[in-house]
Amino acid sequence: MSPGAKDKASSAGHLPGLLIIDDDPDIVALLSRYFGANGYRVIGAANAAQARALIVSETVELVLLDLGLPDEDGLSLLRHLQMNWRGPVIVVSGRGEAVERVVGLELGADDYVTKPFDLRELLARTRSVLRRSVVKAEAPVAGECLVFEGFSLDMPARRLTDASGNEVPLTTGEFELLKALLQRPRQVLSRDQLMTSVHGRDAGPFDRTIDVGIGRLRRKIERNPSEPTLIKAVRGAGYLLAAEVRRT
Repeated sequence: MSPGAKDKASSAGHLPGLLIIDDDPDIVALLSRYFGANGYRVIGAANAAQARALIVSETVELVLLDLGLPDEDGLSLLRHLQMNWRGPVIVVSGRGEAVERVVGLELGADDYVTKPFDLRELLARTRSVLRRSVVKAEAPVAGECLVFEGFSLDMPARRLTDASGNEVPLTTGEFELLKALLQRPRQVLSRDQLMTSVHGRDAGPFDRTIDVGIGRLRRKIERNPSEPTLIKAVRGAGYLLAAEVRRT
Protein backbone atom coordinates (compact mmCIF):
# COMPACT_ATOMS: atom_id res chain seq x y z
CA MET A 1 0.00 0.00 0.00
CA SER A 2 1.31 3.44 -0.90
CA PRO A 3 1.92 5.98 1.90
CA GLY A 4 -1.01 8.04 0.66
CA ALA A 5 -3.34 5.05 0.71
CA LYS A 6 -2.16 4.12 4.19
CA ASP A 7 -2.77 7.64 5.47
CA LYS A 8 -6.22 7.68 3.91
CA ALA A 9 -7.12 4.29 5.36
CA SER A 10 -5.88 5.15 8.83
CA SER A 11 -7.67 8.50 8.82
CA ALA A 12 -10.89 6.78 7.82
CA GLY A 13 -10.39 4.31 10.67
CA HIS A 14 -12.00 1.54 8.70
CA LEU A 15 -10.99 -0.44 5.62
CA PRO A 16 -14.02 -1.34 3.48
CA GLY A 17 -14.56 -5.08 3.49
CA LEU A 18 -14.60 -6.82 0.12
CA LEU A 19 -15.79 -10.43 -0.20
CA ILE A 20 -14.46 -12.20 -3.31
CA ILE A 21 -16.42 -15.34 -4.16
CA ASP A 22 -14.52 -17.36 -6.76
CA ASP A 23 -13.30 -20.96 -6.88
CA ASP A 24 -10.13 -19.97 -8.78
CA PRO A 25 -7.44 -19.40 -6.12
CA ASP A 26 -5.26 -17.48 -8.59
CA ILE A 27 -8.00 -14.92 -9.21
CA VAL A 28 -8.71 -14.59 -5.48
CA ALA A 29 -4.99 -14.07 -4.82
CA LEU A 30 -4.67 -11.52 -7.64
CA LEU A 31 -7.70 -9.50 -6.50
CA SER A 32 -6.67 -9.75 -2.85
CA ARG A 33 -3.25 -8.26 -3.60
CA TYR A 34 -4.59 -5.54 -5.87
CA PHE A 35 -7.51 -4.40 -3.73
CA GLY A 36 -5.47 -4.80 -0.56
CA ALA A 37 -2.90 -2.40 -2.01
CA ASN A 38 -5.69 0.06 -2.75
CA GLY A 39 -7.13 0.32 0.74
CA TYR A 40 -9.53 -2.63 1.03
CA ARG A 41 -9.79 -5.46 3.53
CA VAL A 42 -10.24 -8.54 1.37
CA ILE A 43 -11.89 -11.84 2.31
CA GLY A 44 -12.02 -14.82 -0.04
CA ALA A 45 -14.57 -17.61 -0.41
CA ALA A 46 -14.05 -20.59 -2.72
CA ASN A 47 -17.68 -21.68 -2.80
CA ALA A 48 -21.21 -20.64 -1.92
CA ALA A 49 -21.23 -22.38 1.47
CA GLN A 50 -18.19 -20.41 2.63
CA ALA A 51 -19.69 -17.20 1.26
CA ARG A 52 -22.96 -17.69 3.14
CA ALA A 53 -21.04 -18.17 6.39
CA LEU A 54 -18.69 -15.22 5.83
CA ILE A 55 -21.44 -12.77 4.91
CA VAL A 56 -22.88 -13.37 8.38
CA SER A 57 -19.68 -13.52 10.43
CA GLU A 58 -17.65 -10.75 8.72
CA THR A 59 -18.24 -7.06 8.05
CA VAL A 60 -18.59 -6.84 4.29
CA GLU A 61 -19.40 -3.70 2.29
CA LEU A 62 -19.36 -5.21 -1.21
CA VAL A 63 -19.30 -8.64 -2.87
CA LEU A 64 -17.49 -9.61 -6.08
CA LEU A 65 -19.31 -12.74 -7.23
CA ASP A 66 -18.28 -15.31 -9.83
CA LEU A 67 -21.22 -17.29 -11.21
CA GLY A 68 -19.38 -20.58 -11.84
CA LEU A 69 -19.19 -21.96 -8.30
CA PRO A 70 -18.61 -25.67 -7.56
CA ASP A 71 -21.41 -26.21 -5.03
CA GLU A 72 -24.16 -23.84 -6.16
CA ASP A 73 -24.99 -21.76 -9.19
CA GLY A 74 -23.87 -18.17 -8.67
CA LEU A 75 -27.27 -16.81 -9.67
CA SER A 76 -28.85 -18.81 -6.86
CA LEU A 77 -26.37 -17.30 -4.41
CA LEU A 78 -27.13 -13.85 -5.82
CA ARG A 79 -30.82 -14.41 -5.03
CA HIS A 80 -29.87 -15.40 -1.48
CA LEU A 81 -27.77 -12.26 -1.04
CA GLN A 82 -30.57 -10.03 -2.32
CA MET A 83 -33.01 -11.58 0.15
CA ASN A 84 -30.73 -11.79 3.19
CA TRP A 85 -28.11 -9.04 2.79
CA ARG A 86 -28.48 -5.40 1.86
CA GLY A 87 -25.05 -4.62 0.39
CA PRO A 88 -24.09 -4.23 -3.28
CA VAL A 89 -22.94 -7.08 -5.51
CA ILE A 90 -20.80 -6.88 -8.64
CA VAL A 91 -20.88 -10.03 -10.75
CA VAL A 92 -17.42 -10.88 -12.12
CA SER A 93 -17.91 -13.81 -14.44
CA GLY A 94 -16.66 -15.60 -17.52
CA ARG A 95 -20.28 -15.88 -18.64
CA GLY A 96 -20.32 -12.92 -21.00
CA GLU A 97 -23.45 -13.74 -22.98
CA ALA A 98 -26.11 -11.04 -23.04
CA VAL A 99 -28.71 -13.33 -21.47
CA GLU A 100 -26.44 -14.01 -18.48
CA ARG A 101 -25.82 -10.28 -17.99
CA VAL A 102 -29.52 -9.52 -18.17
CA VAL A 103 -30.44 -12.29 -15.71
CA GLY A 104 -27.75 -11.15 -13.27
CA LEU A 105 -28.96 -7.55 -13.41
CA GLU A 106 -32.60 -8.67 -13.17
CA LEU A 107 -31.74 -10.49 -9.96
CA GLY A 108 -30.34 -7.29 -8.46
CA ALA A 109 -26.61 -7.20 -9.25
CA ASP A 110 -25.33 -3.62 -9.14
CA ASP A 111 -22.90 -4.17 -12.00
CA TYR A 112 -21.63 -6.97 -14.24
CA VAL A 113 -18.00 -7.38 -15.34
CA THR A 114 -16.87 -10.14 -17.68
CA LYS A 115 -13.60 -12.05 -17.52
CA PRO A 116 -10.89 -11.35 -18.49
CA PHE A 117 -11.17 -7.98 -16.77
CA ASP A 118 -8.96 -4.94 -16.40
CA LEU A 119 -7.98 -4.45 -12.76
CA ARG A 120 -8.15 -0.67 -12.95
CA GLU A 121 -11.64 -0.76 -14.45
CA LEU A 122 -12.83 -3.23 -11.82
CA LEU A 123 -11.43 -0.99 -9.07
CA ALA A 124 -13.14 2.05 -10.59
CA ARG A 125 -16.47 0.23 -10.80
CA THR A 126 -16.11 -0.99 -7.22
CA ARG A 127 -15.44 2.53 -5.98
CA SER A 128 -18.38 3.86 -7.99
CA VAL A 129 -20.80 1.29 -6.57
CA LEU A 130 -19.57 1.86 -3.02
CA ARG A 131 -19.92 5.63 -3.34
CA ARG A 132 -23.55 5.13 -4.22
CA SER A 133 -24.32 2.45 -1.65
CA VAL A 134 -22.49 3.23 1.57
CA VAL A 135 -24.55 5.38 3.90
CA LYS A 136 -22.11 7.67 5.67
CA ALA A 137 -21.70 7.18 9.40
CA GLU A 138 -22.42 10.85 10.06
CA ALA A 139 -26.12 11.60 10.42
CA PRO A 140 -27.43 13.85 7.65
CA VAL A 141 -27.88 17.47 8.68
CA ALA A 142 -31.28 17.62 7.06
CA GLY A 143 -33.63 15.00 5.73
CA GLU A 144 -35.37 15.11 2.38
CA CYS A 145 -38.12 12.96 0.98
CA LEU A 146 -39.30 12.86 -2.61
CA VAL A 147 -43.03 12.12 -2.72
CA PHE A 148 -44.81 10.91 -5.87
CA GLU A 149 -48.01 9.00 -6.63
CA GLY A 150 -48.39 7.78 -3.03
CA PHE A 151 -44.74 6.72 -2.72
CA SER A 152 -42.12 8.42 -0.56
CA LEU A 153 -38.38 8.10 -1.14
CA ASP A 154 -36.41 8.97 2.01
CA MET A 155 -33.12 10.13 0.53
CA PRO A 156 -30.82 9.96 3.60
CA ALA A 157 -32.21 6.56 4.64
CA ARG A 158 -32.36 5.35 1.01
CA ARG A 159 -35.80 3.93 1.81
CA LEU A 160 -38.90 3.76 -0.40
CA THR A 161 -42.36 3.35 1.15
CA ASP A 162 -45.76 3.02 -0.48
CA ALA A 163 -49.04 4.77 0.37
CA SER A 164 -49.64 2.33 3.26
CA GLY A 165 -46.22 2.95 4.78
CA ASN A 166 -44.86 -0.44 3.71
CA GLU A 167 -41.21 -0.51 2.65
CA VAL A 168 -40.51 -1.34 -0.99
CA PRO A 169 -37.03 -2.97 -1.04
CA LEU A 170 -34.59 -1.38 -3.49
CA THR A 171 -31.16 -2.48 -4.58
CA THR A 172 -28.42 0.15 -4.76
CA GLY A 173 -28.83 0.46 -8.51
CA GLU A 174 -32.62 0.75 -8.28
CA PHE A 175 -32.35 3.49 -5.67
CA GLU A 176 -29.92 5.52 -7.79
CA LEU A 177 -32.03 5.06 -10.91
CA LEU A 178 -35.24 6.11 -9.17
CA LYS A 179 -33.50 9.08 -7.57
CA ALA A 180 -32.22 10.26 -10.95
CA LEU A 181 -35.73 10.09 -12.43
CA LEU A 182 -37.33 11.81 -9.43
CA GLN A 183 -34.85 14.66 -9.40
CA ARG A 184 -35.86 15.60 -12.95
CA PRO A 185 -39.53 14.63 -13.32
CA ARG A 186 -41.25 14.97 -16.69
CA GLN A 187 -37.86 15.34 -18.37
CA VAL A 188 -36.51 12.83 -20.85
CA LEU A 189 -33.24 11.32 -19.61
CA SER A 190 -31.08 9.40 -22.05
CA ARG A 191 -29.61 6.01 -21.22
CA ASP A 192 -26.17 7.62 -21.03
CA GLN A 193 -27.43 10.19 -18.50
CA LEU A 194 -29.03 7.48 -16.38
CA MET A 195 -26.00 5.20 -16.65
CA THR A 196 -23.75 8.03 -15.49
CA SER A 197 -26.06 8.69 -12.51
CA VAL A 198 -26.20 5.03 -11.52
CA HIS A 199 -22.79 3.64 -12.45
CA GLY A 200 -20.63 6.66 -13.20
CA ARG A 201 -20.00 5.67 -16.82
CA ASP A 202 -21.63 5.90 -20.25
CA ALA A 203 -23.72 3.09 -21.67
CA GLY A 204 -22.17 1.00 -24.43
CA PRO A 205 -24.09 0.46 -27.69
CA PHE A 206 -25.31 -2.98 -26.56
CA ASP A 207 -25.54 -2.28 -22.82
CA ARG A 208 -29.02 -3.11 -21.47
CA THR A 209 -28.24 -2.29 -17.83
CA ILE A 210 -30.59 0.71 -17.70
CA ASP A 211 -33.40 -1.10 -19.51
CA VAL A 212 -33.14 -3.97 -17.04
CA GLY A 213 -33.15 -1.55 -14.08
CA ILE A 214 -36.20 0.25 -15.46
CA GLY A 215 -37.98 -3.08 -15.78
CA ARG A 216 -37.25 -3.95 -12.15
CA LEU A 217 -38.44 -0.53 -10.94
CA ARG A 218 -41.65 -0.80 -12.93
CA ARG A 219 -42.47 -4.11 -11.27
CA LYS A 220 -42.13 -2.41 -7.89
CA ILE A 221 -44.00 0.87 -8.42
CA GLU A 222 -46.33 0.46 -11.40
CA ARG A 223 -49.89 -0.82 -11.01
CA ASN A 224 -49.47 -2.67 -14.30
CA PRO A 225 -45.78 -3.03 -15.22
CA SER A 226 -46.66 -4.20 -18.75
CA GLU A 227 -48.51 -0.91 -19.35
CA PRO A 228 -46.44 1.61 -17.34
CA THR A 229 -47.87 5.03 -16.55
CA LEU A 230 -45.14 6.34 -14.21
CA ILE A 231 -41.88 5.47 -15.97
CA LYS A 232 -42.40 5.97 -19.68
CA ALA A 233 -40.08 5.10 -22.53
CA VAL A 234 -39.52 7.76 -25.16
CA ARG A 235 -38.60 6.01 -28.40
CA GLY A 236 -35.02 6.74 -29.44
CA ALA A 237 -34.48 9.17 -26.55
CA GLY A 238 -34.65 7.48 -23.13
CA TYR A 239 -37.04 7.49 -20.18
CA LEU A 240 -39.03 10.00 -18.16
CA LEU A 241 -40.95 9.97 -14.90
CA ALA A 242 -44.51 11.08 -15.70
CA ALA A 243 -45.54 12.22 -12.23
CA GLU A 244 -45.51 15.28 -10.02
CA VAL A 245 -42.75 15.12 -7.39
CA ARG A 246 -42.87 17.02 -4.10
CA ARG A 247 -39.94 17.57 -1.75
CA THR A 248 -40.72 17.36 1.97
